[in-house]
Amino acid sequence: MIDAPLRLARRARRAVAVPALRRAAAVALVVLAAGVLAGGLLRVEIDTQLDTLLPADERTSAFLDKADRFGADPIVILLESKEPRLALLDQEQFRKQFELEGRISRLDGVASVYGPATVLNQIAASAQQLLAVISGRRDGIRLTAEAEARARGVSSRAVRAAGDRAVRKFEVRYGKLLVEGMDIGLPTLKNPRFIQSVIFDESGEPQARWRFVVPRTDAIAVLVRPEPDLDQQETSALVDDLRGLAAEVGPDTDRTTVSGVPVVTAGLADQVERETPLLAGLAGLLLLLRFALVPDGGSLLRRVMPLLAALVGAGGALAAFGWAGVPLSIGAAVLLPLLLSLGSSFPLYMRQLGDRRVVYVAAGASAAAFGALWFSPLPFVRQLGLALALGVVLTVMTGRILVRRPVPAEGSPAPRGVVASGSTWDVRRVSALMVVALVGVVGWAMLSRADVTADPLSLASGSEVLEDATYVERVLRSSGEVSVILSGEEVLTPEAVAWGQAAEEAIITRHGDQMRRIITLPDLLSFLGDEPTAAQVESGFALIPPYVTRAVVDGERSSYLMTYGVTLADLDSQQELFDDVRADLPPPPDGFSVGVVGLPVAAAGAFDRVSEERYLANGAAIIAAGLVLLVGLRARRDAGWAVLAAVAATGGVVGLMVALGVPLSPLSVAVGSLTTVTATEFYVLLEGHRSRRVVAWACATSAAGYLVLAASSLVLLREFGLVMAVSVALSYVSARVLRWVRDTAPPKDVVSVNPSPAKRAHA
Repeated sequence: MIDAPLRLARRARRAVAVPALRRAAAVALVVLAAGVLAGGLLRVEIDTQLDTLLPADERTSAFLDKADRFGADPIVILLESKEPRLALLDQEQFRKQFELEGRISRLDGVASVYGPATVLNQIAASAQQLLAVISGRRDGIRLTAEAEARARGVSSRAVRAAGDRAVRKFEVRYGKLLVEGMDIGLPTLKNPRFIQSVIFDESGEPQARWRFVVPRTDAIAVLVRPEPDLDQQETSALVDDLRGLAAEVGPDTDRTTVSGVPVVTAGLADQVERETPLLAGLAGLLLLLRFALVPDGGSLLRRVMPLLAALVGAGGALAAFGWAGVPLSIGAAVLLPLLLSLGSSFPLYMRQLGDRRVVYVAAGASAAAFGALWFSPLPFVRQLGLALALGVVLTVMTGRILVRRPVPAEGSPAPRGVVASGSTWDVRRVSALMVVALVGVVGWAMLSRADVTADPLSLASGSEVLEDATYVERVLRSSGEVSVILSGEEVLTPEAVAWGQAAEEAIITRHGDQMRRIITLPDLLSFLGDEPTAAQVESGFALIPPYVTRAVVDGERSSYLMTYGVTLADLDSQQELFDDVRADLPPPPDGFSVGVVGLPVAAAGAFDRVSEERYLANGAAIIAAGLVLLVGLRARRDAGWAVLAAVAATGGVVGLMVALGVPLSPLSVAVGSLTTVTATEFYVLLEGHRSRRVVAWACATSAAGYLVLAASSLVLLREFGLVMAVSVALSYVSARVLRWVRDTAPPKDVVSVNPSPAKRAHA
């Protein structure tokens, strides 16, 4: 009697406790997942290092190796004043300039500095040493000759004549230097006549050889080469320090501009970090309005579940990179809007459509198409593809948990006129199929004619930092560096210096209109004259300040640079220029090797790779998605039709871009991968009247997600968003047309068993 109530009590407790434990466990899992997600997101970093924007080939490796040994591409401080030559010829202003360059050379993260004060200090020290050596050597030769004459017992007049004869040959070579040195006074930084004679010509304009630091009479430039391993935050901090020093101790100016490749990349990263939340927020707001305001059955919470799943999937993809310690490239700026718009479609399908297996297969095909971006030669595009594929998988997994049951379908899944197989082919269907196929073929043929832009700095088009870079380029008449590098066991030898002199003469003579000398070892040692000895090379090199020598000779003295300024112009023509330079260089001495390196060289290599692999980058996605559909779909023929939809949509997008003159960017060059995602998805899921409405809404949300990128200040992202919005529309059109071609037959009341010729013609 007593046991029965106890058993009932235990059962009651279990009935109450099990749901409570489940709820507690569910809450704990949600809290844990939220913590993992938040922790990963807080660890996310955006990386704009140039190695993520360039293909991993020998030209990029040479460029990065040069940066490791000599410092990164320079930051340029352009100082302008209204009064010509004020900063150099006025003693107080020149003192400030000299202090500015000295303070910069002592900053953390600075590898080397080169500016007008540095140039003049080096020349003054070298000139003083050289004049002293020449004068002492001349006096020594005379004294030796006169002493030998006296020893022979000749007259005083004959002694003087012997001394004159002895120094005559010496003066033929060095007499001009002595005369010029006496004419301008002592070679010191306190002598304005010395500064005037070194920097400016007779007309008062800067001499051609110094225009990289004195481009105009009213402007001077300081080139600061950072250490190569600075990250975005350290580079931004260095740029802030340079601006602060220029304002604090620099000469009086009317305008100060700080620019250069490191400034552009750091500024681009800052802008991406600012815009990413904005773009993601806009995409989320649009999708929230779509799910909340458009009734499709169910409560408000149930309607916004697809958006919540997309948020978790996108955040999970980002958090995965954060926990892995892998910095995200600038593809993060487009990652969230893309995942929010594309990813939210799959939970929507899971909620609205009955056959979840088809949804999973379509999602797998999309992930495979995104993953095919791995075939891109550009690392940041590969990373974007990996992140998108991971985001789709996580979104579908989250949707599987949040979206439990599909809304019951309304009406018949196959409306009037739709048949499963055996549909009647007619002229309209054949014509539509031929048009779709023709669009695909023509578009893919035009892909080879599409212009390509692969310049890494084009990613910053539309930003303020690029406007400053463009201005500095106009003043300096160069914006990039190309270096000829000679490598061997020991480069401070007469043979190596002589080769550099010959190479520099060939470059300036044949390509001086396109390559402006910045700093070269042969030019720094030019005061030694022709054919210097090994001792003279060593002594001359010792006269150059160390923070200058670090810019031309590496620490092991196994390589030296000859650096020239170029404009970042059309990459195709620049590739021809670099090929010509390689051909014009004299053969290096035995035991030495020579190379042409720099960001423009690596960018031209990226242009070649992207241009050559455009078909692979686009075709791989279609093949990958087609294989997934072939394995996963019950109706294997649908895989072929879906692939045809992707081919046609991609061809249509490419054809429009070529017709409108829109170049392929590093992002849109793989437009086939992203178009395949929507084209295959739309085709596979377009079954029945209800599915058409759902797919139409998915098309609208995907296009809206891409159009959000139009709010970006970066031209690349705006153009990419518009191109991909068009691709979504073309994907939907091609999928609808091909579904109609495959499934739709003429109404049954128009077709008889033995129709007359007239009726057949009418049908």
